[in-house]
Amino acid sequence: MIARFLSFLLLLYALGFILFGVTLGRPAKADQKTDAAIAITGGAGRIEQAIDVLGDGLTKRVFIAGADPLVTKKDLVDRLGGRARLIRCCVDLGSESVDTRSNAEEAQRWLARHKYKSVRLITSDWHMRRARYEFERVLDHEYELVPDAVTTEPGFAILFSEYNKYLLRRVAVLADL
Repeated sequence: MIARFLSFLLLLYALGFILFGVTLGRPAKADQKTDAAIAITGGAGRIEQAIDVLGDGLTKRVFIAGADPLVTKKDLVDRLGGRARLIRCCVDLGSESVDTRSNAEEAQRWLARHKYKSVRLITSDWHMRRARYEFERVLDHEYELVPDAVTTEPGFAILFSEYNKYLLRRVAVLADL
């Protein structure tokens, strides 16, 4: 009986992983406007996509959550080349957060300070499910949240790791840890 139950749990886990892998986050609609955009650091293309959204007039301001405290706006200008005006006027760097949960907490304080009501969440497609979960928990439905995933080609190791982090976080919340 125990072997059957464990086999059933293993099957659920495997099916969940398959579902996780085939339902990665997707980019937002091309014309979707929001008050603000939050880009979570830690993956290729995230900051670039946030600046593109800002440059296209789809958002008023960008917050980069989880930036290294030594990174400056000048560093961003140097990295992105030629978007100095946009970066100087409309990009804020947040360096207090160290993980996805604290990214959400830091972003919530920034959103409240600016009195925004809608936000575009920018992260990698494989990270979107967990990021969205954390942001929805912290923002508590006070803001319209628009997921805007950066399309990547994650390998098995990244997907497996992220799936497990997502499951563990859900269990931790259920257990009130």
